[in-house]
Amino acid sequence: MGAGKTTLSNILYKKLPNSVMLDGDWCWKINPFTVNDENKNMVMKNIQFMLNSFIDNSQIEYIVFCWVMDEQSIIDDITSGLNLDNVEITPVSLLPSIKKLTSNIQTDITADKRKSEDLQRSIARLIKFQKLSTIKYDSSDKPLEEIADEIIEQTK
Repeated sequence: MGAGKTTLSNILYKKLPNSVMLDGDWCWKINPFTVNDENKNMVMKNIQFMLNSFIDNSQIEYIVFCWVMDEQSIIDDITSGLNLDNVEITPVSLLPSIKKLTSNIQTDITADKRKSEDLQRSIARLIKFQKLSTIKYDSSDKPLEEIADEIIEQTK
């Protein structure tokens, strides 16, 4: 969290023709927010259902899906329930420096979008993204528009 994934996803969604954007966090809008096996399974099924619906829609060419996926098993679990015939997946991780991540989250804390404890949790997760089978982009100094253009170029 705080790396710029939602902002990047929105940029990609706007730049790519015939596209749709799904933020996995939307499937966790539960009040009260409770992480347990039942809710995790429901969220995973909902994400897979929505992604498959987008995959099956003939008008949709690009699906931009964003979510904090800091373990390969999360990516694998999602994709295992998808109809991937004739589908190309380009998994991407944003890896800002700790300084940039701190700045981003501090801005969100000031705007009342995050809590102060989110900063340490996010920094602790950062190292986990190095182990993923994803294309990694350093979002410390590079504008997200530029990263979006690189991702689009790579998918051609």
